[in-house]
Amino acid sequence: MFMIGIFVVVAAILYIEVPKLKQQGMKKGLWLFSILLLFGTGLNIAYGLDLDIPNPLDGVVLIYKPLSDWIFGWLK
Repeated sequence: MFMIGIFVVVAAILYIEVPKLKQQGMKKGLWLFSILLLFGTGLNIAYGLDLDIPNPLDGVVLIYKPLSDWIFGWLK
């Protein structure tokens, strides 16, 4: 039932925003808008289905933790 609500909201957003972007000739803006809307819709559906959505901070920690450990080990 929640997915119907999500799709109704997405359809309303598309109905309001896409004609404006087309009228103004914003082709790149329309592509960016579509990609972000698709990404957000996917995240909302995953959240509604109680799927495990990783925290973006975990990715940052994964990248910078070895560097941090190396720097602190070097400074000792």
